[in-house]
Amino acid sequence: MIKDLPFIQIAAPDLRGNEEAYVVEALRSSWISSTGAFIDRFERDFADLCGTNSAITVCNGTIALHLALLGLDVRPGDEVLVPSLTYIATANAVRYVGAEPVFVDIDPETWCIDPARLEQHVTPRTKGIIAVHLYGHPADMDAINRFAAVHGLWVVEDAAEAHTARYKGRPCGSLARIATFSFYGNKILTSGEGGALTLNDPHLELRMRTLRGQGMSPTERYYFPVTGYNFRLTNLACALLCAQLERRDEILADRRRIFDAYNERLADVPGIGFQPVATWAEPAPWLFCITVEEAYGRPRDALMAHLAQERIETRPFFHPLHRLPPFREASRRRQEHLPLTDAVAARGMNLPCHSGMTMSDLDRITDAIRNFQR
Repeated sequence: MIKDLPFIQIAAPDLRGNEEAYVVEALRSSWISSTGAFIDRFERDFADLCGTNSAITVCNGTIALHLALLGLDVRPGDEVLVPSLTYIATANAVRYVGAEPVFVDIDPETWCIDPARLEQHVTPRTKGIIAVHLYGHPADMDAINRFAAVHGLWVVEDAAEAHTARYKGRPCGSLARIATFSFYGNKILTSGEGGALTLNDPHLELRMRTLRGQGMSPTERYYFPVTGYNFRLTNLACALLCAQLERRDEILADRRRIFDAYNERLADVPGIGFQPVATWAEPAPWLFCITVEEAYGRPRDALMAHLAQERIETRPFFHPLHRLPPFREASRRRQEHLPLTDAVAARGMNLPCHSGMTMSDLDRITDAIRNFQR
């Protein structure tokens, strides 16, 4: 009976290392808030992982984007170029500082913001670009950075889904003025909630650390020279992250094994497409992406409903942001036409990927996809 089959989650944290021990250590130390040894340790180790001078922990990935824009002094009336195919936090953060997200179509080779399409969206109000490494695949950062340099724009990497991904051999998180990360419960490295920024500029780091901590002076306690925010992450959360970081190679190996199994088992299914991988990219194995094309014979939503009946959780791709209620009227006024974004979003779906999955789980999922076509 289908109802007796175990439920296969789309994502689940891997907490089989020192997570419990480190959290207990933090509890017993009494340092459970926004100072403590695990915060310092994680910031140092995560900066090393990303190849940057510094990492700043914050309470989630959306806040990381918000703090990046505050640090860059983005203001009301400014415009920021962003992909439309991304999680809504990318555009929401732009609105938080009073600026306007301007949506750009995606590159068919990466599904990330297309450097060749940036020029048509630049106006005198454009201040910067947020390049999202969508579903773990790096954006073409060299081309984006060249364009930004010519036009006097800053670049932020939204690497929320791209822990450990590499671009031309270089780690994501080191490829722009600032990079932002999420450690939400479905991410490769997780603390349930949490985020970080990575960067090399010490002056920008000081500004963002000050803004993160209520605006308090770094040299005089309880003196506040600026209006700040409480964006800090806890020592308890960083205890989890330190344990996650220790086992990153094992966690990644498990996920790559799952990716390889999907690729092998679904390669000959007509109408099932895969996320493109550029020759220069080493994507992070986050959620496995497929597209459901006409040759499959059934629409994507029907396949998702069938898998749900089989007790297999899936996700549709993100709704194009330029079509969502908070943004669509402004997008229409700008006459944005993003055909590739619309097409990929309509056909794409994510399959389960986490360390707890077995090969029998993979067989169940891929057999269900294959058999539904018949």
